[in-house]
Amino acid sequence: MSEKLRIGIIGTGGIAHAHARAYKNFPDVEVVAGADIIPGKARAFLDEFGWDKADAYESCAELCARDDIDAVSVCTYNSTHAVCAIAALMSGKHVLLEKPMTITLDEAKDIVAAEKASGKIVSVGFQPRYGANFKQVRDIVSSGALGDVYYVQTGGGRRRGIPGSSFIDKDKAGVGALADIGCYALDFAMNTIGYPKPLTVSAVAYDYFGKNPKYYKESERFSVDDFSAAFIRLEGGITLDFRMSWAMHMDTTGDFLFLGKDAGLKVRQPHYELWGGAWDGVVGDITLYHDVLGKPTATPIPIEKEEKANLFEAKVRAFVDAVLTGGSAPIPTSQIIYNQAIIDGIIRSAAAGHEVEIDL
Repeated sequence: MSEKLRIGIIGTGGIAHAHARAYKNFPDVEVVAGADIIPGKARAFLDEFGWDKADAYESCAELCARDDIDAVSVCTYNSTHAVCAIAALMSGKHVLLEKPMTITLDEAKDIVAAEKASGKIVSVGFQPRYGANFKQVRDIVSSGALGDVYYVQTGGGRRRGIPGSSFIDKDKAGVGALADIGCYALDFAMNTIGYPKPLTVSAVAYDYFGKNPKYYKESERFSVDDFSAAFIRLEGGITLDFRMSWAMHMDTTGDFLFLGKDAGLKVRQPHYELWGGAWDGVVGDITLYHDVLGKPTATPIPIEKEEKANLFEAKVRAFVDAVLTGGSAPIPTSQIIYNQAIIDGIIRSAAAGHEVEIDL
């Protein structure tokens, strides 16, 4: 490896800019290439960040053919996450893969197989894990303060907040609110309780707002979900009650709840009026519900103010450090494949209209 970590960025749309801003702050990193299927887009992106000496390509394959690139950020459409990540791995590159890992479970399994075959690492993009408040929630639960956790409720969601661009195109995004912000809620839940294996999923998905021109101006091309809900059975007798929304006639679908045999923990969604509740790094109040001397007691947990941009940079820095030191993936596929199994199960169950089993 050269003195600096040499990075390529595959896909130069919106989220790639957050990766670029982070890499720009690291003196031990050099971005040497970018690729995008839209002609001229990669060149414009690289020039925007002053990387005039970096090479621009119009395909993932061209960038991956470079043997002087150590690692890549994959920031493409959800539907191409797997093919780009696998191409990078098989050409000897470490991968920082944007969320969601993939659309289907089979694609996720293919990435894991390629990762093992290549000897490289894949870290998946869930920056909220680096937040002090997310860590605090996880530490409280893992400390045993709640006793055995038997039920987790996700909540939040946006009253209005349907994005545009490729987010609403099924061919590119695969799914809508579920993949965009729902995956954050799933990771928050699963990471906090230690990744029990998912067993079955019963789900529903709706598109009542996205396809209604009264609420969304691009309704004619909307082809994904704007609301999903699911009842997920996990190993150990744990139930995960999931719901997430881009749009609805309600301020929230509820708080994030962890119910244990000895105590409970409530995490409120961020205090946004219309656009929020995505659980992508910011939380509202945190309260521990427990008994003190036999009396039901509510104890507020102090929270820290955090900036999403700082969490994103922490995610990218952790990946860079892992590659430079030969360490393991900070957010490993061995965990995130469970998230992907649930997303896959939600998609299948909603389409089938009944509960489905998860095959891991």
